[in-house]
Amino acid sequence: MERIGDEVHLSEQEASGGERPHIVRWVLGISLTLAVGLLSAVWIFGALTR
Repeated sequence: MERIGDEVHLSEQEASGGERPHIVRWVLGISLTLAVGLLSAVWIFGALTR
C-alpha cells in the first residue's frame, strides 16, 4: 500500500484480498458445458417425441 497525499494506491493482489486461483475458470467452463449439453438434450428429446 502506498499513500500519495490523500490517495491510497493498492497493488492488484492487495485490492483483490489475496490470490485468485484458476479453479474458478474450470468450474465455470465445466458448468457452462454441462448446462448447454443438458438444455440441448432436452430440446432434441422434445423435438423427437413430437
